[in-house]
Amino acid sequence: MQIDRGAYPDAVTPWEDPAWRAAALGWLDARLDEAGVHETGPRRVRVRPWSVLVRVEAEEPLWFKAASPGSAFEAGLGEALSRWVPSHVLTPYAVDAARGWSLLPSGGPLLRSLEIGPREWEEALTQYAELQRALVPRVEALLGLGVPDARVSLLPSIFDEAVAGNGVLDAVERERLRRFRPRLVGWCEELAGLGVPDSLDHADLHDGQILVAAAGRYTFFDWGDANVGHPFCSLLVALDRAADDHGSEVVARLEDAYLERWTDGHSLADLRRAAELARRLSQLTRAGSWARLFPTAAHIGDPERAAALSRLAG
Repeated sequence: MQIDRGAYPDAVTPWEDPAWRAAALGWLDARLDEAGVHETGPRRVRVRPWSVLVRVEAEEPLWFKAASPGSAFEAGLGEALSRWVPSHVLTPYAVDAARGWSLLPSGGPLLRSLEIGPREWEEALTQYAELQRALVPRVEALLGLGVPDARVSLLPSIFDEAVAGNGVLDAVERERLRRFRPRLVGWCEELAGLGVPDSLDHADLHDGQILVAAAGRYTFFDWGDANVGHPFCSLLVALDRAADDHGSEVVARLEDAYLERWTDGHSLADLRRAAELARRLSQLTRAGSWARLFPTAAHIGDPERAAALSRLAG
């Protein structure tokens, strides 16, 4: 098997444990047999501090994913989303929710692999808003699946925990964050007062997490960074990526296309202000994502968490 360790060659993950590897590959073999999958080439393994992926070559490739303990909810979440919003997500072949394992279809080409423009981003963000709208009534069910709770009222305490638990921050930066905290609380109070309901926030939505299922139709996957919180927090990564590719002038157009799906009961001006606040606060949920690594690789996330906190207070 080919093993890709990316930028983390020294990260220790469960893949290095022979017993874990045997159990995971045994589960994968059994699920492939049940699905009648005939492998056509060698497997390829991608090892990262937050997950282990095995690509299975077949007539249509499949992916085995093992999430870190902090993201183990992803397996059960994926199965639930395939029932609740099937047109917007992948339908797993199999899941082991207790161990955080999934066997997933390929789902089509990545958005980033195609030559696209702002129109495709606009379509994708509009459909993503539809997914989030459909999940508003499922908030308690999402929390019951173990999806982390990052609702706006909890963000100040999440901030406190993130600052206290990060060993990379020096005394000067800690003091800067302490002085910033009242502004954070004010942003949270203002955002809550605008009345947009909580939903599922992907928290890392970019063109490498969006599949092109068909012309004009998109599928969203890789939910390991997700949380229950303000839906507009998802805009940070998506709009930054679109701006990188197509220029900052596309941001307002794409944001408005997304926000149009939320206009019932809200003015566009209020929604734009909510989006501005949520994009700032989403640096905090990004910091939280870097805390969800395999325990043996947890230290790798500290600099990224510190950088996200610094951007939040910047």
